[in-house]
Amino acid sequence: MLSSASNRVLTFTLQFSSSLKFLPKTHIDYRPRSLHSSIMSSASRSSPREALLDDSGCGGPITLEEWQRWGCISPVPAMVNAVIQDLKLLENNIDAHMVFGGNGGKLQGDFKIQEDKKHRARYETLADSDKKFQFYSARQIACRLLGSRGYLCQKCWLPMEDCMCSKVKPSSLWHGIKFWVYMHPKDFLRQNNTGKLLWQVFGVQAATLCLYGISEDEEIMWNAFKDAGKAKVWCLYPNHNNAPKTVQDAFSHQTSADMECAYSLTNKDRPLNFVLIDGTWSNSAAMFRRVKEQAKLAWGEEDIPCISLATGASAMHKLRPQPSWDRTCTAAAAISVLAELQLLPECSTHGLDKQAEAVEDALIVLLEVLTTRRLRMGRSITRKVPIFGFNCINNY
Repeated sequence: MLSSASNRVLTFTLQFSSSLKFLPKTHIDYRPRSLHSSIMSSASRSSPREALLDDSGCGGPITLEEWQRWGCISPVPAMVNAVIQDLKLLENNIDAHMVFGGNGGKLQGDFKIQEDKKHRARYETLADSDKKFQFYSARQIACRLLGSRGYLCQKCWLPMEDCMCSKVKPSSLWHGIKFWVYMHPKDFLRQNNTGKLLWQVFGVQAATLCLYGISEDEEIMWNAFKDAGKAKVWCLYPNHNNAPKTVQDAFSHQTSADMECAYSLTNKDRPLNFVLIDGTWSNSAAMFRRVKEQAKLAWGEEDIPCISLATGASAMHKLRPQPSWDRTCTAAAAISVLAELQLLPECSTHGLDKQAEAVEDALIVLLEVLTTRRLRMGRSITRKVPIFGFNCINNY
């Protein structure tokens, strides 16, 4: 898919099983209730807006309370607040207000031109490649936080007038599973992101956000992985250097001592950790490389166990079609792994099908809200259908 595409993807090897029965709502022919049958575009872009000031009248660092309201569990990233301080200093020096617009809190106007020059100069002074990477991520996140203050709901990441929180029904995720949403900074606070639905439904401890390039977040995630052990960590990504396993292969009828250790699902303190890489297809490749690099630091080898899913199209294909049917959104990936685990005798009593259905319901709500918003603003909800197997050109 094109690197400029704005839709998030999580890809899998397509392996359909005759024994697998998808939930009715995730069937490829599923039509969301009360919606036009035409293929839809993303949520419309907002008009320009100035960053909200805090009570002291200054641009305002991000407090721990504000940070965690957005779905994060880590301490406030030091580099994010450093970027915000630099933005405020520049605002004072050039006597111009920060103005944001569009999806993702993008800077606009004269301030953007001046800030772009300053951040490029700062970037060049960073000799260490990892510092450059962290600075890039922090700047992306800082701008999104400032541009979304007072505009987006901090829980569902939608404009206040379109908040969907009252329509999402919480559910408890079985203690034997934990999701990690490893999210690219460009997807943070994006309105049509679906990874956010996981912690809206299951809570931040069962489905935890980890922002790519934010050291505080990545440290928490990898400390949890090292504590659990490599056998308890699975990445939902097609590692072409090491053929990914199906859920059936990984967790059913294992006889080796290693797999028996890996699948001790009765151990409440050591759940299976599933990593969902939440970024565009082009970005996800770099994110997976970082996962392998961290795996080598933690366990001495790059190969990390990967899972392939027998997934079909989610409801969100109607909003933002993927380049091929074996690629799907983050929430649909979580739905699929829960549905496949439910088919295993070892997991059949844990109600994973109901937990998958709760995420599916939230996905439908998001689709309806985004479509309603676009219609209200007089925006088109039709788009060109991509030719699967080729790069698609998005209309938004």
